[in-house]
Amino acid sequence: MLQESNRIEFKAELNDKLEKEIGAFLNNKEGGVLYIGVDDNGNPVGMPNIDSMQLKIADRIKNNILPSTLGLFDIVTEEIDKVSVVKILISSGLEKPYYIKKQVMSPNGCFTRVGTSSQPMSTARSDEFYRKQIHNTRIGTE
Repeated sequence: MLQESNRIEFKAELNDKLEKEIGAFLNNKEGGVLYIGVDDNGNPVGMPNIDSMQLKIADRIKNNILPSTLGLFDIVTEEIDKVSVVKILISSGLEKPYYIKKQVMSPNGCFTRVGTSSQPMSTARSDEFYRKQIHNTRIGTE
């Protein structure tokens, strides 16, 4: 049976925390996997209308997280104990920090994985990512 970890998160249903969880995995150095339709104990509870749900999830990720997440996630259907659930595979992003578009400059806009949960990223950590981006951009132009 699967268990939640710094790389695996379960959600029984699609909720308003999707972008938070995806952003935290994008900011994690190893990425992660988010299961929707699985309870906190790892038991599959299933998802209604999986095909339309996958489209809705992809749309929310593409439109609500910055910078671009293109090519950094894959959404598939997986069967666990004969129950269909949504599995989102998230790569570690190359343009960290990733943040929720509507909350760009707020403390609740940028997240990282801490153990089995997603927590707001410290200002020092997000500043460190920005400094690396600026440094890498300067190297590329010299």
